[in-house]
Amino acid sequence: MATDLPEPPWRRTTSRPVKRQLSTELIVSTALDVMAKDGLDAVSMRRVAQQLDTGAASLYAHVRNKSELHELMYDQIMSTIEVPEIDPARWQEQLKELARTLTKVMLDNPGVARIAMHTLIPTSPQMLMGMDRILGLLAAGGLPAKVASYVADAVALYTTAIAYEASLWSDAEGGVEEAQRRMGQIDDYLSALPPDQLVHLRAMAPVMAADDAAERFEFALDLLIGGLDRYAQKPATD
Repeated sequence: MATDLPEPPWRRTTSRPVKRQLSTELIVSTALDVMAKDGLDAVSMRRVAQQLDTGAASLYAHVRNKSELHELMYDQIMSTIEVPEIDPARWQEQLKELARTLTKVMLDNPGVARIAMHTLIPTSPQMLMGMDRILGLLAAGGLPAKVASYVADAVALYTTAIAYEASLWSDAEGGVEEAQRRMGQIDDYLSALPPDQLVHLRAMAPVMAADDAAERFEFALDLLIGGLDRYAQKPATD
């Protein structure tokens, strides 16, 4: 007897796919997909809702507003960073490694640095854990609490600013090509000046225009972190 009979007409059938159940995690991952494809400016409650085939109002049961969504996106990106256990003998190098990792993660996820720059106080779990790890490294180096707080703020600000600046170049109309064109115009302008004008700037122009972003980044890290020994509190000796 045949068993593959078609469904009878009185049964209710639909070809529409079943919607995924909404959750904070799903909303955040969808928002990150939108950012990766079209940039941070494209991320809105309405756009994310469209991607999830639902209405924007349904998102508010999980996420308060776009600002909170942005913070959750940043928190998710930061959760991908693996921080090693603190080694007091290598605290400066570990701090540099953490700074490199933070910067790379933000560079790899354009828009995240903008979120960080627009977040006044770090309140999400990953933000707080990251700051706690930095403070732990500084404490391992013997830095007083006040100095450690200054350094933690400076490292966080520097790494975020580097990634934020890079995102501005990529978002600018014309991007890198436009930047190169503008630098060429500046070179032409400086070359046309009389020899006694802007003497130091003209002499330094080739160095300042060099494509050495990685070298500049490492120099600043050395400058920022390498001088911390002068603030370290040495353990008492008998």
